[in-house]
Amino acid sequence: MSKQKKSTPKPRQEMSGVERLGLRVSSMINHPLAQTQRWVTIHRLDTDGDMEWEEVMGLLAETPELDLTFNDDESVTVRWELQSAEDRDDLVVEKDWEEEKLEEGAPF
Repeated sequence: MSKQKKSTPKPRQEMSGVERLGLRVSSMINHPLAQTQRWVTIHRLDTDGDMEWEEVMGLLAETPELDLTFNDDESVTVRWELQSAEDRDDLVVEKDWEEEKLEEGAPF
């Protein structure tokens, strides 16, 4: 019988408050329902610190494609317009080989 080596567990890295809030906001914005309706309301949780909330909301406010509405209950409604692939600078659209051949015309 061979002895198995016991591996020592790696120390667990905790996420910072900004990372945790950013992940939650990103998940909410990318949710299929939010993508369909093109808006989402983000509620501030008791666990969201002032500095973290201000930083993430500041990043959202700096994004030109997003429109933020700060509500009376401290929630934030984020809205965006549907963008075509040509308008986006973060998306690379590759043409299909067959599509290129159709645009060039038939060789005969």
